[in-house]
Amino acid sequence: MKKFLLLAIFISFFYSSWSLDTLSVCSPSGKICVKIWMERRLYYRVYHYEKSILNPSEIDMILADNNSFSLNNRIRSYTVKRESHQIISPVPEKRKTIQDNYNIMSINFKQPYKIEFRVYDDGVAYRFLTLFKDSVIVQNEVAKFHFPGFPSAYYPGIHKRPDADIFHTSFEETYPLREVDKIENTEIAYTPVLVIPHSNPKIAITESDLEDYPGMFLGGTGSAALKAVFAKYPLEEKMTAGEFPQSIVTKRTDYIAKTKGTRTFPWRVLIIADEDKQLPSTDIVYRLGSPSRIGDASWVNPGKGTDEWTINVNLFNVAFTSGVNTASYKYYIDFAKRFGFDRIMMDAGWSDNLDLFKINPDINMDTLIEYAREKGIKISMWTLAYTLDRQLDSALDRFNRWGVDFIMTDFIDRDDQKIIDFYYRVAKACAAHHIMIMYHGAYPPKGFNRTYPNNVTREGVLGSEYNIGSDKASPPHDVTLPYTRMLAGSFDYEPGILNNATQKGFRAIEGMVMSQGTRCHQLAMFVVYDNPMQIFSGNPSQAWLEPKFMDLLGTVPTTWDETTILEGKVGEYIITARKKGEDWFIGGMTDWSARDINIKLDFLAEGNYLATICKDGVNADRYAADYTLMDIPVKTNDPLKVHLAPGGGFLIRLQEQ
Repeated sequence: MKKFLLLAIFISFFYSSWSLDTLSVCSPSGKICVKIWMERRLYYRVYHYEKSILNPSEIDMILADNNSFSLNNRIRSYTVKRESHQIISPVPEKRKTIQDNYNIMSINFKQPYKIEFRVYDDGVAYRFLTLFKDSVIVQNEVAKFHFPGFPSAYYPGIHKRPDADIFHTSFEETYPLREVDKIENTEIAYTPVLVIPHSNPKIAITESDLEDYPGMFLGGTGSAALKAVFAKYPLEEKMTAGEFPQSIVTKRTDYIAKTKGTRTFPWRVLIIADEDKQLPSTDIVYRLGSPSRIGDASWVNPGKGTDEWTINVNLFNVAFTSGVNTASYKYYIDFAKRFGFDRIMMDAGWSDNLDLFKINPDINMDTLIEYAREKGIKISMWTLAYTLDRQLDSALDRFNRWGVDFIMTDFIDRDDQKIIDFYYRVAKACAAHHIMIMYHGAYPPKGFNRTYPNNVTREGVLGSEYNIGSDKASPPHDVTLPYTRMLAGSFDYEPGILNNATQKGFRAIEGMVMSQGTRCHQLAMFVVYDNPMQIFSGNPSQAWLEPKFMDLLGTVPTTWDETTILEGKVGEYIITARKKGEDWFIGGMTDWSARDINIKLDFLAEGNYLATICKDGVNADRYAADYTLMDIPVKTNDPLKVHLAPGGGFLIRLQEQ
């Protein structure tokens, strides 16, 4: 009897101790809750309306000599606070005013570090805060994500380059839907990764506020779980040969970062969506980014531009030899002026790739700068990342003298700790010169665009240029991006190809580039995709022949006061409505399935409107460039019916009368 009594007392003590050590924090509405506890390692579990959507998952950080945060550790104290703020975005990708409402739990431990959990109504995020006096070496970080059941995931697995390790990537992959337990532990993908359980909610895993630390990849485990994987710090590097040389790592250390002992680490983010259409609308990753470091950002003025790379400057109906030369760029300036664009891009070839001061002899920069100034058009410049890094200060001074306020830098293809410093160093230097920058061959923004608003966009997406040599940029891929890659920030897809093809008719032809899907599918991208610096990649010679179509495209803004997703399903279709000033724009895209969409205009203020509609033509299922452009009067409660051809799309502009 005494043995049973002692056992009962022990069990009672054990469970009461466990409950005391198990902390809980919920979102402002209470629909999402997180439980956290210490059990050799720190664990957390996520609930959605009291249903577990993330099983117990480990959190840890391992410092030098395998000294982990969890070793001989315990929770000492914690606090919970409710926070409610407004963020005014200087470069509003989705909306000008961003509501930032969450509950935060800050946990103190026996060891000199803390962990913070923020719980929003659209997701959960946590991060480490360390309090060491001296610098630390981080050998690894443990972040595992265990899911109930057998979910699938849109998993952009990285294909290893033949000349470098798997951590060298341009972050330009497709998003195949895979069973999570079938993903091998040798595979890795960049984030975001969108996890699809058998029932909602859907969960996207990514990160925010990445600084002085490597980016997080997600690897398979052979089970219904994903684990964080990080590139080790570079020890030895070499330059590649060829037209676009870059530095690749040939040997790495045994640790992922050497960093300050007192600092905050990147947020690990779970975006949680009851409905698919909530995913493209969220700005949680931006909210978690560090506040702006550039002061007054009124000089940051993105817009629409042109780029000649995809079509290889293959102009026609012109009286000059087209190519990377003065006459062709003057033609682009005239085109931009005529159709309401803000700027042109001078892509690779305007200078020696390895020396920004060796101008192509076929180009007279003084002539172009003056011509652009007379027309009120800005000139933007491409640079090779390796060259820009070497010539940074002198090149930015030259760009200032030319009146260049936007540059691209390309072929980075890494996100280990050392290269992350490059992103910050260049963005800071550009801000000092009042120059906007776009990174190509780059990881997604992940909140960086809040910290440096002059980094107005990035690539990190499989976009239009892939039509040059592959069939990867397909309509199913296009309608997957808003629910996956776009969760981590804007991207430079470079839409607007005017030579359009059906699924059977598509061919990858260099110089005569076509897109898969309809003309209106390409047009809709200017509304559907977040990108404050939209780049038109179509052929201006073809565009001159269709002035009404181009006039409509020229009116589409690139920053927005409001954004709402009217309908959508990941990988199938999306209907996006955005407001700028008094006008609304609606863009819709579909996969290879034809659809009939009924659009409710109940989001409009009461009144009469003129609807300018560009939609797939009656023959767009066979001739993909076929479209219809019309103006019709509508009222607030009038339904709009639009038919989308296979691979189709539409764009509607609504102006109050």
